[in-house]
Amino acid sequence: MNEITWADFEKIDIRVGTILEVNDFPKARNPSYQLKLDFGELGIKKSSAQIVKLYTKEELIGKQILAVVNFPKKQIADFMSECLVLGVYNENKDVVLISPERGTENGCRLG
Repeated sequence: MNEITWADFEKIDIRVGTILEVNDFPKARNPSYQLKLDFGELGIKKSSAQIVKLYTKEELIGKQILAVVNFPKKQIADFMSECLVLGVYNENKDVVLISPERGTENGCRLG
């Protein structure tokens, strides 16, 4: 494991966002959804997430999650991802989303 410094960690901007919209992403290499997320003062951002095995589109709407919001945009097929939704891999290698334990304002920063 490579250690990082506190200064390295401070460069990562992780914020709370609420999922507003979920769409299928048939052009993705692996089964994915296209997400539209509200990050409060940071505005609305889009992301692609490989979470179709554990989550339905309906259960994701309104869910608060954590995401890295200061990566450069990344093109995935014909879609431009603007943030990285965070999750952990379970025993089956499926992504389990990371959510705040209690509801909070969109845009709150991890600290």
